[in-house]
Amino acid sequence: MVLKPVRVFRFIFILYFYSNPLQSVSQSAIKTNVTKVEIIHAGSLKFDKNLGNGAKRLIGDVQFKQDNVLMFCDSAYFYNNNSLDAFSRVHVQQGDSIHLHGDLLNYNGNTKKAIITKNVVLDKGDMQLFTDVLNYDMTTSIGYYTTNAKIINKENVLTSNQGYYFGKTNDLSFKKNVVLINQPPGETEPQFIINCDTMRYNTSSKITYFNGPTTIKSKENLIYCEDGWYNTNKDLSRFSKNSYILTKEQKMFGDSLFYDRNKGIGKAIKNIQIIDTIQNITITGDIAIHYELKDLSIVTGNTLLTKINEKDTLYMHADTLKAFGNSKMIKNDTKNKNAKSDNWVKEKQKAEKDSVQKNQVIFAYHKVKIFKNDLQGKCDSLIYTSIDSTMKLIGTPTLWSEDNQLTADSINIRIGKESLKYVELIGTTFMVSQEDSLRYNQVRGKYMKGFFNKNELYRINVEGNGQTIYFAKDKEKIKAVNRADCSDLNIYLKDKKIKSITFITKPDATLYPLDKVDVKELKLKDFTWRNKQRPKTMKDIFVW
Repeated sequence: MVLKPVRVFRFIFILYFYSNPLQSVSQSAIKTNVTKVEIIHAGSLKFDKNLGNGAKRLIGDVQFKQDNVLMFCDSAYFYNNNSLDAFSRVHVQQGDSIHLHGDLLNYNGNTKKAIITKNVVLDKGDMQLFTDVLNYDMTTSIGYYTTNAKIINKENVLTSNQGYYFGKTNDLSFKKNVVLINQPPGETEPQFIINCDTMRYNTSSKITYFNGPTTIKSKENLIYCEDGWYNTNKDLSRFSKNSYILTKEQKMFGDSLFYDRNKGIGKAIKNIQIIDTIQNITITGDIAIHYELKDLSIVTGNTLLTKINEKDTLYMHADTLKAFGNSKMIKNDTKNKNAKSDNWVKEKQKAEKDSVQKNQVIFAYHKVKIFKNDLQGKCDSLIYTSIDSTMKLIGTPTLWSEDNQLTADSINIRIGKESLKYVELIGTTFMVSQEDSLRYNQVRGKYMKGFFNKNELYRINVEGNGQTIYFAKDKEKIKAVNRADCSDLNIYLKDKKIKSITFITKPDATLYPLDKVDVKELKLKDFTWRNKQRPKTMKDIFVW
C-alpha cells in the first residue's frame, strides 16, 4: 500500500479557497496585458442603449474566443469592459480537455472568471460534474460550487453540497453531506458506499482522502474512521482516529487500520481489539492481521483473550494468538483418492459438520497463561475449539483448581455454558494438594479424568499405573501417611480436599506413622510443585 503523500501546499490552497471563495485567485494571477474577447460569429448584432457600457446584443449561433477559450451560445450581451453575459445552450471550451455547459454564463475577460448557472455540466472526458451554479477560473482551471452537485466518472458517483475542482491536478475537494458510490461497470449493485463530511478525490489516481466521521459500507463489512484515504482503483486503504471494521461476526478496532479489499486483508496497529459477537470472545493486543478469505486473525504484542460466560469470565495471554473461523480441519486429498480409509471419511464428515456449525479454532503460543476465578493454567501452547468448547494445553501444562494442582504431558479442558464439565490429563499425570511446607497429597497415573460440579472438582478417575500418597488426619492433625500402588482408582473430593480414595483393583498399600517414614519417600517420581507460577489475579497472566 504505497501512495504519494499529501502535499502541504495543496492542503493550504484548499483551506484558502474555503475561507475566501470569492477571492480564489490572487491579484498576481491577473495579467497586465489582457487579451480582448473576440466575436467570432453571430447571426445578428445590435447595440442596446438601455444597458449602457456600449453593450452589444448578439443573436443566433454566437461564438466568442479568448486565447485558448471558445464560448458558444444562442444569444449574448457583450460589453466594452471585456465581459459578457451568454444565454441558452451555453458551451465553454478550454483547450481540448475542459467543456462547460449551462443555461447562463457571466464571463469577465479581464480576470478570465466564469459563472455558469442552471443545468451546469463540467465535462473532462473521464469525469462529469453536474450542479446549478459553478464558478470557474480559466487561468487556474479551478472551479467551485456551493449548491448540491454530482460528479460521475467510470465507476464512481459522488454527491456533496460544496466542492472545488482543480483541473490542473485533477483534484476535487468536497464538504457537507458527501456520498461516494463505487459501482464498477457491469455490476448490478454498488461495491461500496462512502459517507463523510469532508473528502478530497483525485480523478487520475482514484484516491479518496477524508476527514471527519466517515463510513465505508459494503457487503463484506462496514468501516468507520475520522481520517484516512481509500484508493478506489486498487482497493487499498488506511484509516485512523477511532477507526474500526465490522464484519458479520467480528469487529476490529485500532489506532490505525490498513485494508486491502481485493485480497481481503485487514491490519490494525496499536490498541487493537477484535470482538467475536458469536462466541463472546474479545482479543486485544498491539498488532492484528485479519485474512477474510481464510477467516484467520493473528494478534501479537500484549495479547489478551477474554471469553465471557454466563457466570464467569476466562482471561488468556500468550505471545501470539491465532483465531480461525469456520475451519475445516480435513482437506480433500486429490492425490491419493484410493487410499481413503473409513476413518478418513468419518473425519472428513466430522470436519464438514464442524464447518457448517461455524467452528472456531484459536491457537495460543508461546508463554500461555489463563485465569478464571475457579481455574488457572499455564503452558507453552494452547488450542481452543468452539464447536465442543474444548481447550488443549501442551508444553509443560499445569492447571490449578482451588487447592489442587494438575500436571501432565497434555491437558484437555471441556467448558460448558455455565461451568467446567471435565478435564483430561494425558501422559505422566499428577494431582497434588499441599498439607504443609513439607507434605503433599499426591496422585500419579498415565491418564486422569476429573469431573466438575458448579466449577468445583469433585471426582477424579485414574487409569494405568496409579500411585497415591495420602496423609491421614485426626481432627485436622496429621497422624499417618498412606502410600498405595493400584492400576486404576477413583478419588472423591469435598470442600477442596480429598475425601476418599476407591481402589478398583487390589492395591499394594501401606500406612506409615509419620515418625516411621523418610521425608524423601513422601514424594512420588516426577513430583513438582509450581505454586509460584500460579496466576493469582488476571494481571498475573502477563508475568511469566
